[in-house]
Amino acid sequence: MIEEVGKIKLDLTHYPGEDFYCDGEIEDELLTIARDRAAVEYQRIIEERKSWEILYHFSPLRENIVEWLPMNRAMKVLEVGSGCGAITGALSRKAGEVTCVELSKKRSLINAYRHMDADNVTIHVGNFQDVEPDLPCDYDYICLIGVFEYAQAYIGSEKPYEDFLKIIKKHLKPGGHIAIAIENKFGLKYWAGCREDHLGVYFAGIEDYPAGGVVRTFTKDALLAIAKRCGFSEAQMYYPYPDYKFMTTLYSDRRLPRRGELSDNNRNFDWDRLQLFDEKRVFDSVIREGQFPLFSNSYFLLLGPSLSEEYIKYSNDRKEEFQIKTLQKSTGFGPVIEKHPLSKGAEKHMEDTAKAYEKLAERYRGSLLAVNEAELEQTAEGIPYIRIKFLEGKTLEEILDERLEKKDLEGFHSLFDEYLKRISVGEEQAVADYDMIFANIMVEQDDNGCYKLDNTWHLIDCEWTFDKTIETSEIAFRAIYCYLLEDEKRNELNVDLIMDKLGIGQAEAEQYRRQEMKFQKYVTGKRLSMAEIREAIGQKSYSLSDICQGLRDCTEDDRIQIYEDTGSGFLEEQSFFPEEDGEQVVRSGEGLLELSVKIGRGRSALRIDPGNRSCLIWIKKIVWNGEAVALKGKQMQMNGFKVGEDLYAFPTKDPNITLSLRGLPGEEENHLEAVMEVTAMPIETIRQMQKRGLFS
Repeated sequence: MIEEVGKIKLDLTHYPGEDFYCDGEIEDELLTIARDRAAVEYQRIIEERKSWEILYHFSPLRENIVEWLPMNRAMKVLEVGSGCGAITGALSRKAGEVTCVELSKKRSLINAYRHMDADNVTIHVGNFQDVEPDLPCDYDYICLIGVFEYAQAYIGSEKPYEDFLKIIKKHLKPGGHIAIAIENKFGLKYWAGCREDHLGVYFAGIEDYPAGGVVRTFTKDALLAIAKRCGFSEAQMYYPYPDYKFMTTLYSDRRLPRRGELSDNNRNFDWDRLQLFDEKRVFDSVIREGQFPLFSNSYFLLLGPSLSEEYIKYSNDRKEEFQIKTLQKSTGFGPVIEKHPLSKGAEKHMEDTAKAYEKLAERYRGSLLAVNEAELEQTAEGIPYIRIKFLEGKTLEEILDERLEKKDLEGFHSLFDEYLKRISVGEEQAVADYDMIFANIMVEQDDNGCYKLDNTWHLIDCEWTFDKTIETSEIAFRAIYCYLLEDEKRNELNVDLIMDKLGIGQAEAEQYRRQEMKFQKYVTGKRLSMAEIREAIGQKSYSLSDICQGLRDCTEDDRIQIYEDTGSGFLEEQSFFPEEDGEQVVRSGEGLLELSVKIGRGRSALRIDPGNRSCLIWIKKIVWNGEAVALKGKQMQMNGFKVGEDLYAFPTKDPNITLSLRGLPGEEENHLEAVMEVTAMPIETIRQMQKRGLFS
């Protein structure tokens, strides 16, 4: 009952013989990629295929959610719901033994082929309830990544979430951890107009899943309450951002996000979305009010003893030699910051960065800009990393934002002048930090939370330091350029005034912008950013203004206009819109239109414009003063052509039907009735159908 794919073992003891869950043909493509392509090719395939499914299953960013966990080769890990192996590779590289449970054999094969060199992974294929009795009870970590919300589907009880967690708990080693990654039903992205991740329905979670189904996500308090009812006394809540699927930053209650940090919010890869408000601004407001945990898009609940990790930021969307992670960890002496390489190639980058701290510290020695203390160290495996002193305070970016919010432009420019003065020290030396953006400068504060211009400022990140001279104006231009790009509300700044201060003209500014683009490509290589991949996949975001404009356009397209000829032809000033003039217009499904209007005497003809788009119109009847009008001959003319019995095609955005009133009985007040079915159709479609003889 054991199959082997490379070094991976597939245990089929409990496999029922067929897969009861499948995403269709895309899984065949995923299997082909996993079997025939190397992992180094995945990024190129993602960019070429422009497919949400391939991105979701093969993006290396999927591993971030578990990569930071402090595992070692002495540990055993259980992964429930391993799917196509998005995180299995990270677990296999860190732990000594990895046990996976997955219902689908095809998905298990995808997992096995992509990690076939891992000799420490066994995949149990089958229903969890069937496999579970055979599992040991000594796992150091049990991972439920995108799994807990489906407990109703495979635990048939009145309390499936509690019962599932109790079952899982039995297999945990004393002192071990259960890791649960799940969406927050109150995640801000759902309020802003993203569809619920599992159902693809707007506001499904916020409305507490009115359509039913087996999927359920939870708020923070609800998750913690479930854990407490299951006997867990120790729990840490982490907050993956933008969400747990493609996490780039992990926050915790000990290190919550600061205002201005949450700016990467347009992450709709799988469906179109609404954009009901600016999520960055709302996040800033939520953070100010201390409510971020309630509105975090995702949660990572860690059940078990507290870990020292408080904050993790991943920079693995770069080319390999620059891929690193930054951690904030608690120690007996307070928090520390560490930078670790995420690839073999990035180890040299760590060594170079450590030297950069030393060189910059020498350049700014004795000035009011201090370079933070940093030391190059090694892990137990001999991998170099940097340990950096943790500093309290506010970033210059935060303080500048406060000046703008208070409309204190004089204070803003005073701080900017001080920034220029401090970063220009030693400008002639052949060492410079190109990334002296405002967020990388920490300003000391006194006990009252105030800062003084004669206080020391600290440069907290020197990763992009080069052994060459760079003019202060170029560094400052980049700082302002990045500052303005991150938030539209900063556009109230007088950029021309800042450019004058820097002595930069239009030509030089354009040169610096090109330099910035070159720098970004230097860092990322040929990789597309996640924003660029989202654009390539093609899912749209519709703002409120887009929606309102669309409604206006639809209204304009459907407006009925009637022209009256009193002897001078059809004139705009002798026309009216029945729906706006209180006349009776009834619309129903499938484009059915019923019109009942009053017409004064003395008119020789009427023109009915049923809308402003090309269409097919089936005229069911036209009645004048109670008598049916013949739908043929000179009595009725139109700028379309007949395609069937009382059916007409209009290859124009101004379709009209002209009714001659000559010979029809007239009264002091006449009554026109019309019933027609209007079906919108593109002009080119009508023309092609006519050209190919599809219309009689």
